[in-house]
Amino acid sequence: MMHERRSQGSLLQGRNRKEVLGAKRPGADAGAEAGEAAGEAAELGGDSWATLLAPRLAQFTAVARHEHVTRAAQELGMPQPTLSRAIVRLEDDLGVALFARHGRTLSLTPAGRAFLASTERALMDLERATESVRADVDPAAGKVAFGFLHTLGPETVPGLIRSFRADHPRVRFQLVQNYGEAMIERLRAGDLDLCLTSPVPDYPDLVARRLDEQKLRLVVPDDHPLATRKRVRLAEAAGELFVTLEPGYGLRRITDALCTEAGFTPRIAFEGEEAETLRGLVAAGLGVALLPPPAVPRPGVAELTVTAPRAVREIGVAWLDGHPDTPPVAEFKKFLLSRRGKLLPR
Repeated sequence: MMHERRSQGSLLQGRNRKEVLGAKRPGADAGAEAGEAAGEAAELGGDSWATLLAPRLAQFTAVARHEHVTRAAQELGMPQPTLSRAIVRLEDDLGVALFARHGRTLSLTPAGRAFLASTERALMDLERATESVRADVDPAAGKVAFGFLHTLGPETVPGLIRSFRADHPRVRFQLVQNYGEAMIERLRAGDLDLCLTSPVPDYPDLVARRLDEQKLRLVVPDDHPLATRKRVRLAEAAGELFVTLEPGYGLRRITDALCTEAGFTPRIAFEGEEAETLRGLVAAGLGVALLPPPAVPRPGVAELTVTAPRAVREIGVAWLDGHPDTPPVAEFKKFLLSRRGKLLPR
């Protein structure tokens, strides 16, 4: 994407036709300024130097580059007298002579050269920041920040992205794997655009749509008395030790609820953070678990269909209510909603 220098100056000038007349930074003693420095860096107030000077940085830079006000004004697309007054006011506001005048030409003073170096860096940082945010919203090549559960990572999410990029090959993804509540907090913080999670959240500040459901299986060691069965009622595992995800994980809440529905409270032997780790613990004979199907069969375990209660978890997509979508996010959201009932591999 090409950007001429004059377009940068014209944009700043166009947004600030009304010059700041006689603006002065409120006086403060040195001790107060030092004490407030951290606060000003974190939040620019209306009386900060940055707020006061920002509209005129491109004007100063153009004049410094040309060392001639008329040529700089032509580049910026503004009247020469307006630019001359703006530079004089800038020097007045700073209390520093930035230029030495030599008839119709100018040259930078030592203070002007020092100021120019910082100004050019600031404008370049602004240009890079602008290009970055514009690139992220590009309909063809923008970015989607997408969160999903660990259990959806090996198979489901790669398949979704592959299908989506068949029609949107240049869209970029920032992928985040986490448990449900952590992803919801990242939605609220603006770190994620969308997330696939379970259970489907029900919060007033979120919009959530159910997309699919996934059967959960009772996973037992392959030498367990139940291992020869294909189907089992969950109540038959009431006397077993369970390995589960830690509290706060959606699958843990579902496990606790299903066991309660089956008439017992599970005795927890181990808690973990990842489903395949739990399968390894089951294979080691350390307990049984309620888990979604694995992407690849795990040796050492038997996976039994639970006939009662109905053991499933709902998978849904969630986003922050009222948060505007960029074009690539809107397209990916539409794609996910079109996968209702066929999100998961069968």
